[in-house]
Amino acid sequence: MKENETIVEMITRFTDIVNGLEALGKTYKESEKVMKILRPLSSKWHTNVTAIQEAKNLTKLPMEELIGSLMTYEINLAKKLQEGEDKKKKSITLKATIKEEEDVEEEKPSEEDDNLALITRKLNKYMRGERFRERRFNSRRDLSKKESSSHGDKEKWEKKRDLMCFKCKKPGYIKYDCPLYKSEAKMRMKKAMMAT
Repeated sequence: MKENETIVEMITRFTDIVNGLEALGKTYKESEKVMKILRPLSSKWHTNVTAIQEAKNLTKLPMEELIGSLMTYEINLAKKLQEGEDKKKKSITLKATIKEEEDVEEEKPSEEDDNLALITRKLNKYMRGERFRERRFNSRRDLSKKESSSHGDKEKWEKKRDLMCFKCKKPGYIKYDCPLYKSEAKMRMKKAMMAT
């Protein structure tokens, strides 16, 4: 049986071959013809072939009854496929309606939209926090640079000596100037981007 061939087409081809062989002198019994029809059916027919072999005596089964059983099964398969396609079409199609400006109703967001919005809000909040911290501590450093340049190197050294990094516990700078903190901030940013 060919890939997209129907039972009627296959039986027609089979009958032509058998008639040609009979014209040449080779004849087949009814049971041999039944077995030769059942054998080449494609994989989607295996359940029906097994049912026919179990339920009926193949040596006494007439060709017409076999063809009728196969055609019935084919019709049922076509109905199932059609129902499956109808369900797919129903799930995809959208109903179009005309809305007046006064009666505009908001669409309810889906769960997927809610999740996406939540992730976006969290990422934006994180990004605003990082930028705010950078601006705040950059402005502190700028102020300290201005003060230190005006008061001289001695005061500058005393201020730096008083500073202690909270992250690595080394003197001379604050946590936000610490190389460890900056590398961790980059890793947090990468993780946030990967999450979105």
